Amino acid sequence: MLGLMMEAPLTITALMRHALSNHADVEIVSVTADAPRHRCTYGDIFRRAGQLAGALADLGMRPGDRVATLAWNDYRHLELYYGVSCSGGVLHTINPRLFEEQIVYIANHAEDRWLFVDPAFLPRIESLRDELPRLERIIVLSDDAHVPATRLSDVVSYEAFIAGTDRDFRWPDLDERTASALCYTSGTTGHPKGVLYEHRSTVLHAFASALPDALHVSMRDALLPVVPMFHANAWGAPYAAVLAGARLVMPGPKLGDAPTLYELIENERVNVALGVPTVWLGLLDWCERERRTMTSLERVVVGGSACPPAVIERFRAVHGASVRHAWGMTEMSPLGTVHVLRPSLEQLPEAERARVEAKQGRAIFGVEMKIVGDDGEALAHDGRTFGVLKVRGPWICREYYKAERASDAHDADGWFATGDVATIDADGYMQITDRSKDVIKSGGEWISSIDLENTAVGHPAVAEAAVVAVPDPKWQERPLLVVVPKAGAEISREEMLAWFEDKVAKWWIPDDVVFVTELPHTATGKISKVVLREQLATLPVGEVERADRR
Repeated sequence: MLGLMMEAPLTITALMRHALSNHADVEIVSVTADAPRHRCTYGDIFRRAGQLAGALADLGMRPGDRVATLAWNDYRHLELYYGVSCSGGVLHTINPRLFEEQIVYIANHAEDRWLFVDPAFLPRIESLRDELPRLERIIVLSDDAHVPATRLSDVVSYEAFIAGTDRDFRWPDLDERTASALCYTSGTTGHPKGVLYEHRSTVLHAFASALPDALHVSMRDALLPVVPMFHANAWGAPYAAVLAGARLVMPGPKLGDAPTLYELIENERVNVALGVPTVWLGLLDWCERERRTMTSLERVVVGGSACPPAVIERFRAVHGASVRHAWGMTEMSPLGTVHVLRPSLEQLPEAERARVEAKQGRAIFGVEMKIVGDDGEALAHDGRTFGVLKVRGPWICREYYKAERASDAHDADGWFATGDVATIDADGYMQITDRSKDVIKSGGEWISSIDLENTAVGHPAVAEAAVVAVPDPKWQERPLLVVVPKAGAEISREEMLAWFEDKVAKWWIPDDVVFVTELPHTATGKISKVVLREQLATLPVGEVERADRR
């Protein structure tokens, strides 16, 4: 027997209509190239999204056509999120931090017809234009006065592009399985792979991520997504905020600028912010130097890579803000886990509580999670056993876009191998210990590079740290620590290695330290260990005398 409920499709259009009916007057604040503080409302955004949809229709956009963006977090980009997807197109957000050959590859692979570009990126596209034969027009996200001088003839400003079109665009009725957005992974080997999201998966992800024990997004919040809108849809924030009616504060090109982020948080009374650890380390250090406190901030969502416990403690002790550690992937829309402490664990001693808080959290509703061994069999959730992390659920990709062959990451039962090595404890808390390609096996035993990195960053003189495996004639591999000292700080090799005593197992302690001025990062802000290993191979480090720590 089937139920007798209405079958209303789960579409992004439904999110938009809900916002127009229930919180059209909620404010959106943006930093843009042509306005240091642009203010508008959800009502303004969605009316202009209708104009955008009408302008694309006039160009002959068909259902499923890909429309690309090379843009920062601001109100025009948000209009594209809704104007393209709700009219039946597919929004393809391109990461401007990718190498030029990667941008060319994914734009051509996606067969993008139009590109909406931030003014700052137009010169870059100008140099690549001849390699993008499928592009029909380039629209600069500004008014006429702020379009940079260019030799390109197919360029128009966004404001001129949407001017004169009808704000009362007739939105089509879409199947909830209609493709809505396309995002490519920024893999370090091979070509990036496309993940094609749908309306249904996006709405379900918005519902789950807004829950109290997930990101806890409500109409009482002022949300600052520092995570870029080209990075896995800003972790779903542009959808969860619209669903809940949260006020949005968009930092535009100032994603990594600590003074601007501080000013936005304080002046706009931001209470929830989302971003990667490198952004928060920079902001915390700036606040410390300038003796500033973020008085309105209540919750900080940290993802993209492991959040050092020292960052969690600095937010709590200095700024009175709690940190919600999160984990996910582009292939997962992206949210998989969020760390919220269970009531039964709230009275733990401080040291034990800190160990739990360092974990990436528990699976949110909609995500199944397990760890498996080399034989593919599920392993115990005891908090000690390491295994390859696998997931499945309604907003996790079942295959890659236009893949030439079936993905090795997907097994016969639909589980997706994340490439992470993790533990899961009896309370359901998952902890990433390494990427499978970065794991350190010393004498047959696993060493977590992430634990070592988090411990190193806890030193008051360390700005950033990475740990990689180096060959060892006795133990096969041993950990090497690479450290970026804080500006003006001095720290010796001996002092750095002594810092690990009584914090990790003795045989885990790195055998040596290399001090550098900066670490290489991927296009999404993570430390690139592939590039780091290449750099270390060229350094005149000399023969490392490895102590037997067993």
